[in-house]
Amino acid sequence: MSGHSKWHSIKHKKGAADAARGKLFAKLIRQIEVAAREGGADPDANPTLRTMVSKARDASVPVDTIDRAIKRGTGELEGVRYEQVTYEGYAPNGVAVLVETLTDNRNRTGQEVKNAFSRHGGSLAEPGAVAWQFERKGVITVDAAATTEDDLMLAALDAGAEDITEQGDTWQVSTAPTDLHKVREALAGVGIPVQNAELLMLATTTVPLADETSAKAVLRVIDALEENDDVQTVNANFDIPDDVLEAVMA
Repeated sequence: MSGHSKWHSIKHKKGAADAARGKLFAKLIRQIEVAAREGGADPDANPTLRTMVSKARDASVPVDTIDRAIKRGTGELEGVRYEQVTYEGYAPNGVAVLVETLTDNRNRTGQEVKNAFSRHGGSLAEPGAVAWQFERKGVITVDAAATTEDDLMLAALDAGAEDITEQGDTWQVSTAPTDLHKVREALAGVGIPVQNAELLMLATTTVPLADETSAKAVLRVIDALEENDDVQTVNANFDIPDDVLEAVMA
């Protein structure tokens, strides 16, 4: 997987701070509302909602908060109506970036995304310019200390996982989007705890960032985009060697 997957995993573990958790809660609640509006309130009949609810529970979002978000999505409770808008662009060094948002004001969000790119040496691109370099996958993160590679491979691959890769002190299991919940449940069934499970757009090719300066330039764009409350996920096709990533994190 790409360096961005490593960075995403690291940020997930660092996201336990209250401010970061509050922002994560808000994004997860918005995702649940949209999933319920588009596919109904029953997680068993709505795979997207099931994935979003599981992700919210992983992040310790209260059950009543999740329930209210579902009811807002289905219209049982009054709420803001969000639409899904995807933006495409480039970070420094030619790195392709795909930005998925949920917004109640497309004009505001578009301008803010454009500003986040331009302030940090990137640029917004036309629709279709970079999307072809990504494919949607389920991604499950498992603490490497919680299981052996053999046990993880046996459980995950038997359940339909496509690949397992080591990312520092975690394992990342990739699945077809429709198999994410099944693989997650299979891991839980054999006692392997899951840190995080979500749908991401993973890069099919990557741009190597071999030095700290290049890596920091790209990560500044990613961080600026992720600070936006309307932005749900930021996907990018860069690869950072472990030693460079450690230097960036130092």
